[in-house]
Amino acid sequence: MTEQVTRCGYVAVVGRPNVGKSTLLNHILGQKLAITSRKPQTTRHNMLGIKTEGAVQTVYVDTPGLHIGGKTALNRFMNRSALTALKDIDVAIFVVDRMRWTDEDEMVYERIKYLTCPVIIAVNKADRLEDKSQLLAHLEWLAEKLPDAQIVPMSALHGHNLDTLERLVEGYLPESEHFFPEDQITDRSSRFLAAELVREKIMRQLGAELPYQITVEIEEFKQEGRILHIHALILVERDGQKKIIIGEKGERIKRIGQEARKDMETMFGSKIMLNLWVKVKGGWSDDERALRSLGYQEY
Repeated sequence: MTEQVTRCGYVAVVGRPNVGKSTLLNHILGQKLAITSRKPQTTRHNMLGIKTEGAVQTVYVDTPGLHIGGKTALNRFMNRSALTALKDIDVAIFVVDRMRWTDEDEMVYERIKYLTCPVIIAVNKADRLEDKSQLLAHLEWLAEKLPDAQIVPMSALHGHNLDTLERLVEGYLPESEHFFPEDQITDRSSRFLAAELVREKIMRQLGAELPYQITVEIEEFKQEGRILHIHALILVERDGQKKIIIGEKGERIKRIGQEARKDMETMFGSKIMLNLWVKVKGGWSDDERALRSLGYQEY
């Protein structure tokens, strides 16, 4: 009896901020792993999303959006992380937003065009276009820019045409032993995922008021019987930002905690006791040493 050939490889999901990379990863994995919001630069770290189906294991690398004007140490860290993900990969998925092409898309393109591995252009939100002839012209323009790339119109949010995208990716993966156990879905710890869920709820709730200078640190993560106790510290840079997050009579932080707890209970399969604090730590987002101590390290 012949042994089944196993395939495995790394697939970087790249693009400018807020183009749908994390939503795409969550839909491919069939569960929420990467946090999402309408705000650009929601994703700050590279994170692996591992999908194993039979003989094929695909290791997706979700990356921060490449953006122009890295003004702070945090911005520079995010751009470096995204570029690091392009090293030693087997496939790149370049996510673009239907008809829009910005300076930041051009910036990603300038990095992508030198790759020697296969590139797939995933044209997101293609299902929202009424006039398909417009889309066709745009796809032809993209094909001229990256003539060797495969182009897949799709919708990350509604899962439209993702099976085509996955089949293409699978065809490019090299024969290899699997890198991770069959049941592992990410390289990140539960503490990291808990911190990200709290940060997602803050970003979704605050909208235009959102201070970008926020981060979340998990100070305690302890299972006691059927209850998982999580203590999360929300760091901001100014007193005014602390007031915004706490809200009138503590209403906003209470709502952030309720929503984060709900997602955590689904993710960790346990009853959650979540405690949130807010603390001011001036200048952390532009301090390389502070960033390292808060877990902003390149993998």
